[in-house]
Amino acid sequence: MLLKIELIYMIQIEESKIIEAAEKGMDEFLKLFTDSYLEALGGDITNENITMLNGYQHTLLALRFFIEEVNEGGFVQLIQNGYGGYVLDNPTAKSLKLIGAKKFSKILYKAKDIYEKHRTELERETNEEEFMAMYEQFEQFDELEESFFYVEEEETLIVAQYVDDNIEDFAEIV
Repeated sequence: MLLKIELIYMIQIEESKIIEAAEKGMDEFLKLFTDSYLEALGGDITNENITMLNGYQHTLLALRFFIEEVNEGGFVQLIQNGYGGYVLDNPTAKSLKLIGAKKFSKILYKAKDIYEKHRTELERETNEEEFMAMYEQFEQFDELEESFFYVEEEETLIVAQYVDDNIEDFAEIV
């Protein structure tokens, strides 16, 4: 009988780059990690490479997609750009709660409820006109997006502090 042992590849980041990014602020600090993850994944998450990251790394990467997409075009854009399943179907909300980002977690749990009820409609292929119409069709995301903008800086700081305090879970520092 053969035992299958999977080793998770730990992303390596140079200490000098971490120091430099941290000096630029929490956003750059977190971006350094997620940029490193995306580089290791070849630019995108696939079924073939998804096991290269551990749960902490997936949480941080999902957070990046959450923040970037909601800032640019809200939950409709997040879902239409293909990140709905990755951010909302995975335990991202639970993980963020455990990290201490409880307000982000609450927003994601509420967004997941909407997503699950309307998944087929939200994920369907659209042209630009149909895409824009989705913002009116799914106004229930508006309140969540407003809440997000209100707490984004505070919650991102909580996550950055957690990463800094538990850095070995997020990357191997070389």
